Amino acid sequence: MIMEIDAKPMLKATIAGALALAVNSVAIAQQPSAAAPLMLFFDWGKPDIRSDDQAVLDQAVAAWRASPGSRLRLSGYSDRSGGATFNLAASRKRAEMVCRELEKRGVSSDAISIAAYGEERPLVPTEDGVREVQNRRVEILLER
Repeated sequence: MIMEIDAKPMLKATIAGALALAVNSVAIAQQPSAAAPLMLFFDWGKPDIRSDDQAVLDQAVAAWRASPGSRLRLSGYSDRSGGATFNLAASRKRAEMVCRELEKRGVSSDAISIAAYGEERPLVPTEDGVREVQNRRVEILLER
Protein backbone atom coordinates (compact mmCIF):
# COMPACT_ATOMS: atom_id res chain seq x y z
CA MET A 1 0.00 0.00 0.00
CA ILE A 2 1.36 3.39 -1.00
CA MET A 3 0.57 6.33 1.26
CA GLU A 4 0.30 9.75 -0.20
CA ILE A 5 1.34 12.73 1.92
CA ASP A 6 0.26 16.23 1.11
CA ALA A 7 3.51 18.15 1.62
CA LYS A 8 2.01 21.54 0.81
CA PRO A 9 0.88 22.39 4.38
CA MET A 10 4.26 21.33 5.82
CA LEU A 11 6.13 23.32 3.18
CA LYS A 12 3.98 26.37 3.82
CA ALA A 13 4.60 26.13 7.57
CA THR A 14 8.35 25.74 7.04
CA ILE A 15 8.49 28.74 4.70
CA ALA A 16 6.33 30.85 7.03
CA GLY A 17 8.59 29.99 9.98
CA ALA A 18 11.77 30.84 8.04
CA LEU A 19 10.25 34.10 6.83
CA ALA A 20 9.20 35.11 10.35
CA LEU A 21 12.70 34.36 11.64
CA ALA A 22 14.27 36.43 8.85
CA VAL A 23 11.93 39.38 9.42
CA ASN A 24 12.59 39.36 13.17
CA SER A 25 16.35 39.21 12.57
CA VAL A 26 16.20 42.25 10.29
CA ALA A 27 14.07 44.18 12.80
CA ILE A 28 16.55 43.44 15.59
CA ALA A 29 19.52 44.43 13.41
CA GLN A 30 17.91 47.80 12.57
CA GLN A 31 17.45 48.82 16.20
CA PRO A 32 20.06 51.32 17.43
CA SER A 33 22.81 50.00 19.64
CA ALA A 34 22.50 50.87 23.32
CA ALA A 35 26.11 52.08 23.25
CA ALA A 36 25.70 54.31 20.19
CA PRO A 37 25.91 58.00 21.11
CA LEU A 38 23.41 60.62 20.06
CA MET A 39 25.04 63.33 17.93
CA LEU A 40 24.46 67.04 17.40
CA PHE A 41 26.20 68.79 14.52
CA PHE A 42 27.26 72.44 14.35
CA ASP A 43 27.57 75.10 11.69
CA TRP A 44 31.08 76.30 10.93
CA GLY A 45 32.42 78.79 13.45
CA LYS A 46 29.33 78.59 15.71
CA PRO A 47 28.64 76.92 19.04
CA ASP A 48 24.87 77.39 18.66
CA ILE A 49 22.59 74.37 18.75
CA ARG A 50 20.69 74.04 15.49
CA SER A 51 16.89 73.86 15.54
CA ASP A 52 16.93 70.44 13.88
CA ASP A 53 18.90 69.05 16.85
CA GLN A 54 16.21 69.85 19.45
CA ALA A 55 14.78 66.33 19.04
CA VAL A 56 18.21 64.85 19.79
CA LEU A 57 18.29 66.78 23.08
CA ASP A 58 14.79 65.50 23.88
CA GLN A 59 15.97 61.92 23.24
CA ALA A 60 18.95 62.38 25.56
CA VAL A 61 16.77 63.75 28.36
CA ALA A 62 14.22 60.94 27.93
CA ALA A 63 16.96 58.29 28.04
CA TRP A 64 18.48 59.86 31.17
CA ARG A 65 15.09 60.01 32.93
CA ALA A 66 14.34 56.40 31.99
CA SER A 67 17.57 55.19 33.58
CA PRO A 68 17.79 56.35 37.21
CA GLY A 69 21.33 56.93 38.41
CA SER A 70 22.70 57.23 34.89
CA ARG A 71 25.02 59.95 33.60
CA LEU A 72 25.34 61.76 30.28
CA ARG A 73 28.85 62.05 28.88
CA LEU A 74 29.25 64.91 26.40
CA SER A 75 32.20 64.74 24.02
CA GLY A 76 32.93 67.77 21.84
CA TYR A 77 34.80 67.60 18.53
CA SER A 78 35.74 70.01 15.75
CA ASP A 79 36.87 69.82 12.17
CA ARG A 80 40.40 70.71 11.02
CA SER A 81 39.59 74.15 9.59
CA GLY A 82 41.40 76.10 12.33
CA GLY A 83 44.42 75.71 14.53
CA ALA A 84 44.54 72.86 17.04
CA THR A 85 44.27 75.15 20.08
CA PHE A 86 41.32 77.03 18.60
CA ASN A 87 39.59 73.77 17.64
CA LEU A 88 40.01 72.34 21.12
CA ALA A 89 38.40 75.45 22.63
CA ALA A 90 35.59 75.36 20.04
CA SER A 91 34.83 71.72 20.81
CA ARG A 92 34.67 72.51 24.55
CA LYS A 93 32.40 75.51 23.95
CA ARG A 94 29.99 73.37 21.94
CA ALA A 95 29.90 70.67 24.63
CA GLU A 96 29.26 73.33 27.29
CA MET A 97 26.42 74.75 25.19
CA VAL A 98 24.83 71.28 25.01
CA CYS A 99 25.35 70.89 28.78
CA ARG A 100 23.51 74.15 29.50
CA GLU A 101 20.64 73.11 27.25
CA LEU A 102 20.33 69.72 28.98
CA GLU A 103 20.32 71.45 32.38
CA LYS A 104 17.51 73.75 31.18
CA ARG A 105 15.56 70.60 30.34
CA GLY A 106 15.97 69.22 33.85
CA VAL A 107 19.14 67.11 33.75
CA SER A 108 21.15 67.58 36.93
CA SER A 109 24.60 69.12 36.44
CA ASP A 110 25.93 66.30 38.65
CA ALA A 111 24.76 63.81 36.01
CA ILE A 112 26.74 65.41 33.16
CA SER A 113 30.43 65.15 32.33
CA ILE A 114 32.20 67.01 29.54
CA ALA A 115 35.24 66.11 27.45
CA ALA A 116 36.71 68.06 24.53
CA TYR A 117 38.81 66.44 21.82
CA GLY A 118 39.18 69.23 19.25
CA GLU A 119 40.13 67.85 15.87
CA GLU A 120 41.09 64.42 17.25
CA ARG A 121 38.85 61.42 16.44
CA PRO A 122 37.13 62.72 13.30
CA LEU A 123 34.14 60.88 11.88
CA VAL A 124 35.34 61.85 8.41
CA PRO A 125 39.13 61.97 8.04
CA THR A 126 40.22 65.13 6.19
CA GLU A 127 43.33 67.10 5.42
CA ASP A 128 44.26 70.03 7.63
CA GLY A 129 42.20 73.13 6.91
CA VAL A 130 39.15 71.26 5.56
CA ARG A 131 35.67 72.10 6.87
CA GLU A 132 33.56 69.00 7.56
CA VAL A 133 30.21 69.30 9.36
CA GLN A 134 30.24 65.70 10.61
CA ASN A 135 33.42 66.43 12.53
CA ARG A 136 31.91 69.51 14.23
CA ARG A 137 29.80 67.58 16.69
CA VAL A 138 28.94 66.81 20.28
CA GLU A 139 28.26 63.18 21.13
CA ILE A 140 25.94 62.37 24.03
CA LEU A 141 26.48 58.97 25.58
CA LEU A 142 24.27 57.52 28.33
CA GLU A 143 26.39 55.81 30.98
CA ARG A 144 24.60 53.48 33.36
